[in-house]
Amino acid sequence: MTVTLAGSGAALPERVVTNADFAHLDSSDEWIVKRTGIRERRWLDEHTPLADLAVAACERALADARLDAKELQQVVVATSTADRVSPGLAVEVATRLGADRPAAFDVSAGCSGFLYALDHAIAVVESGRAENVLVCGAEALSRITDKTDRSTAVLLGDGAGAVVVRAATGALRPAFALGSDGERIDLLYVGKPDHLLRMRGREIYEHAVDAMVGSTEQVLAARGLRTDDLDLLVAHQANARIVRAVARRLAVPDEKVFLNIERVANTSAASIPIALTHARESGVLRPGALLGLATFGAGLTWGAGVISWKHPGVRTT
Repeated sequence: MTVTLAGSGAALPERVVTNADFAHLDSSDEWIVKRTGIRERRWLDEHTPLADLAVAACERALADARLDAKELQQVVVATSTADRVSPGLAVEVATRLGADRPAAFDVSAGCSGFLYALDHAIAVVESGRAENVLVCGAEALSRITDKTDRSTAVLLGDGAGAVVVRAATGALRPAFALGSDGERIDLLYVGKPDHLLRMRGREIYEHAVDAMVGSTEQVLAARGLRTDDLDLLVAHQANARIVRAVARRLAVPDEKVFLNIERVANTSAASIPIALTHARESGVLRPGALLGLATFGAGLTWGAGVISWKHPGVRTT
């Protein structure tokens, strides 16, 4: 048995924070756009729980997949900014969706968390232990942002995205490659006691490009594919320059690279499922497409994968 991504959904906070809101940090719209590709981001207000965004994104993903929450065997949420230390978001999300007491847990792997969670979901479905797994990435990065630090404050946004992983027949078997390097933790981390994100951007740029290119080449080789076989490359929306550098190294043409960072900024574990949803809504992502996914985050962690989108061989229950 193999799998496909059968649906996606996204949810963003109402509050829009534009580049003009960072003028007090000696930043301009031109300066930020040139270095990051970001024009605006969404931030949650202090009274709204992240779980609200996660539930909304998951509801939309289930609707897109035409699946009832009671048919889910697992709910996995990737996040570093859950509303509580314990339990994480997944248990609350599953209950609010009306799922029938599925396995539910959080994954914390920084910006790479969504692909780590997705790899788990795929393995569970491929093994036959589940037919339908919901994977969500949700982050409230504004709550761990040092708003006095120009190098990070302009980069980060809040949001949630989700996908439904379903058993399918005839789809290309997915391939994923994940990695980590704890010797470079100090390049990107959220520490104590301030619980604020710290990053050494220049060094992260180099490691991010190398890791995403290398892991993408690895998964393509594992399935005997070339970059020409990909219909769309959706990379973690950390910085437009990083995504474009990865695409150039892989020789993926611009028309096959999806970018939405301009309006959502870096939403960490939520960025890939949000991007998939925006690609679907814009008509760029169509049923039967072969997706290339790539990510990089704190840890350091990274990963890449290839998987089909809405393959027609989805099993119905």
